[in-house]
Amino acid sequence: MADPFVVVGGDAAGLSAASKFARERPDGDVIVYEKGRWISYAHCGTPYYVKGEVEHVTDLLSLTPADVADRGIDLRREREVVAVDTDERTVTVVHNGEQSVQPYSDLLVATGARAVSDPVDGHSLDGVFTLHGIDSACAIRAALADPGTEPVDTDVDAVDRETVERYTAWDPPETVAVVGGGYVGVEMAEAFRAHGVETHVFQRSGHLLPPFGDAAGERVADHMREQGVTLHLDCAVEELAGGERVETVVHEDGRLAVDLVLVGIGIRPNTELLSGTPVEIGDSGAVATDEHGRTSVDGVYAAGDCAEDRHAVTGEPAWVPLGLTANRAGRAIGQTVAGDPSPVGDIAGTAVVKAFDMECGRVGIIDHERAEADGFDPVSETITAGSRSGYYPGGDETTVTLTADRESGRLLGGAITGRDRAAIRIDTLATAIERDTTVPQLERLDLAYAPPFSPVWDPVLVAAKVLNGHLE
Repeated sequence: MADPFVVVGGDAAGLSAASKFARERPDGDVIVYEKGRWISYAHCGTPYYVKGEVEHVTDLLSLTPADVADRGIDLRREREVVAVDTDERTVTVVHNGEQSVQPYSDLLVATGARAVSDPVDGHSLDGVFTLHGIDSACAIRAALADPGTEPVDTDVDAVDRETVERYTAWDPPETVAVVGGGYVGVEMAEAFRAHGVETHVFQRSGHLLPPFGDAAGERVADHMREQGVTLHLDCAVEELAGGERVETVVHEDGRLAVDLVLVGIGIRPNTELLSGTPVEIGDSGAVATDEHGRTSVDGVYAAGDCAEDRHAVTGEPAWVPLGLTANRAGRAIGQTVAGDPSPVGDIAGTAVVKAFDMECGRVGIIDHERAEADGFDPVSETITAGSRSGYYPGGDETTVTLTADRESGRLLGGAITGRDRAAIRIDTLATAIERDTTVPQLERLDLAYAPPFSPVWDPVLVAAKVLNGHLE
């Protein structure tokens, strides 16, 4: 009997690959190792669970262990793969302190990424959280609850009951600091304000949401201030101070007394498992892969937040850890391992985020410094236009930034911000970038028009028209 297809990691990429393989090869064996208890959950939904919009943690689960078993997958939770021998095609697994060796025919490393907090002194104090996983979301929501209330979702077997019960016993915070003004920081500021907590956001640079460009960052900042969030821009946090529990944020401009801190300064790919193997790690620190998710070693694949993919604009490797990328790549690798080679697809860095009522979308390359480093001569324009016909109620100003290459006219990237269906408009730009569309071609797109949905000239078309005039 052939050795099984072994998958390390039981979330988006890993279970997508295992599920596809099991469907395509019902006679084949696939084993999924997950070192924790949680599998197949919606990480991007955790801020809304903390906020309370998502009531139960189980609402965030895509698959249960029983669902996985029904698909013919051998799921082994609370088992950590600690070593890979690519010559022998084996992995070493630890469970309850005991080691075992599992042979594989093909191996998928889908170990994800972890939240970064170590650059912040004092990050290990009680009351300092990151948000990268359901356990941290449960702990934060417990800390926001009134003492004596029933601990959140402790009837779910995977919940860390001890941590949840400990934080439920705390008095609810009056003041919270969020370190980092990116996706997590912006979304969690909204969550904290929903609980009536005084919320401060510290951002080292002068703008929130740096990947979305200055125009988006400025609109989001203005809106967050309107919602009662205190912003500390161009302000680095020097230390989190306290006894056993965090009490103070020490920053460039002084000190702030706090009850809780959320650190959201980024994530780092989990590639340590491959240390000592010949598997190549890319310049980003994530695993280098080809168009089918293959690594530099035969029979070893990588996907999800631990792996690089090819960027649609530059054609070069890039690390852009996002949910669709992980699911799509995992599914393709499962099909490839089953015998039908399938490309994982390029990435364009398409992303959306909500800050209270403000929506932001971005795609491709907006930043001029990065565009120049990739060999382009970038030119950008930012416009503001109505989201609907001016006479139709419910519209809002929509801000669009487009960046193009001056010589070729090719669209490189864009960002869209507004309160009326702004984020979903980014899909038009994502499609255009995937097809190497030029700005003149973008301007001529036949986009839908009706007063409740868009003006005759959609904001995307207005931006293309203005940028095209600059290019000409």
